[in-house]
Amino acid sequence: MAWPLLQLLLIAAAAAAGASSATTPDGPAPWPEQFHAVLFTNLTNVSIASSGPPLRLHDLYYDWPRRRNLNLIRHQLSGDPLYDVEWNNGTTFYFDSATCRTEQFPVGVLRPGWLADGSAVYLGRETTGGFDCHVWGKAGFIVYYEDALTRRPVRWNFIDVTGIEQFVMSFEVGVVLEDDSQWQAPAHCFLDEAANKTNEDGDHVAVSNGVMDAARLFRKFAGAAAAY
Repeated sequence: MAWPLLQLLLIAAAAAAGASSATTPDGPAPWPEQFHAVLFTNLTNVSIASSGPPLRLHDLYYDWPRRRNLNLIRHQLSGDPLYDVEWNNGTTFYFDSATCRTEQFPVGVLRPGWLADGSAVYLGRETTGGFDCHVWGKAGFIVYYEDALTRRPVRWNFIDVTGIEQFVMSFEVGVVLEDDSQWQAPAHCFLDEAANKTNEDGDHVAVSNGVMDAARLFRKFAGAAAAY
């Protein structure tokens, strides 16, 4: 093949790839059915009542085939993580080594297509953290950033309601937390109502209000959008 023709073909291929990456997708990519993501959570700008360290790391284990979701939350300079375990029957347990809070929601775990069902509003392109992203809004308070090239989530914000910012530090598709003991709520989550009320006032549950409210917003939104 003559070099001028080869060069023309390469230029055409590059132009086509550029045009493809610039095209607005129909919506954000569905979540994989199983993944592990490390999230950096910033609560310094929250508008809801919250106390304790505002910077946190989350290990998010999403396991749709088993209809369960786990956020393992580590507060800054704290050795006792908070577990946020969600089940598809609407039950969520928030617990650490000494405290527990149980909540019941009318919806279960977010399905993989919760954001890709056509109801997200395209907000344009924006660079965040050095990543060129498609930006989507949903329900008037969720802003979702998706890498324009890989379609991986980069960050999401809760605006106007909480001010919570979460940044995706790593995203591993197909990684599953197989240790069922990590998903099991401890015995102190099943105390009588009066004892549970006392546990709700414990240090870790109290300082995690922002995290719990984020989970509430996700779950309430999913119910309002009839996502299930």
